[in-house]
Amino acid sequence: MLKVENLHVYYGHIHAVQGISFSVEEGEILTLIGANGAGKSTTLKAIMGLLKPKQGSITFDGQPITRIRPEKVITLGIGYVPEGRRIFPVLTTEENLEIGAFSRKDLQKIEEDKEHMFEQFPVLKERRDQLAGSMSGGEQQMLAIARAMMSRPRMILMDEPSLGLAPILVEQLFELIAELNRQGTTILLSEQNANSALQIANRCVVLETGTIALQGTAEEMRSNNEVQRTYLGI
Repeated sequence: MLKVENLHVYYGHIHAVQGISFSVEEGEILTLIGANGAGKSTTLKAIMGLLKPKQGSITFDGQPITRIRPEKVITLGIGYVPEGRRIFPVLTTEENLEIGAFSRKDLQKIEEDKEHMFEQFPVLKERRDQLAGSMSGGEQQMLAIARAMMSRPRMILMDEPSLGLAPILVEQLFELIAELNRQGTTILLSEQNANSALQIANRCVVLETGTIALQGTAEEMRSNNEVQRTYLGI
């Protein structure tokens, strides 16, 4: 479904991603784990067209997307939940959801999908007319995910969705991500919380300073001594 090959991305003179290759199969959850600065967010931004790779290729359903604009990436069927949520704080919950459907013209279906999001995320229905900036961190994260779903993506990229959330909210969040996957959405998840990510993922890529250190099934990574010691605290 998604294929990343020999990807090189720079921030100025900093070689942030150094020739990584991996693929995401339709229907699965693939998680990228690694310490802060390992290249996880940079990889997702490159896929979304927010950063331009120096070298390498990215294809989605066989179509090259390496150098197309982010809004075009979304129309192809890839949603994005950025690190830090990036909701629009001075707009209401409902208005944020409507912005998530900016690329669509089917107004009736947009209304139906909006109501479906309110069913999927009951707390957002309660906050329908509330300014998004006044909601809690957990509520804002739910809104960021629901907003991404409004474009009807076949795949969603999630960048550090659990960052800054209380442990009980982290548990709820990962249950929600697993449920979205069960409903048919393919997920590429960047996450420092390796323990929670590996509980729901099918496969895992471990990044270290811009390179792939390990990759395999989530079960293999959970039982790997290096992963246990470095990322799981075992």
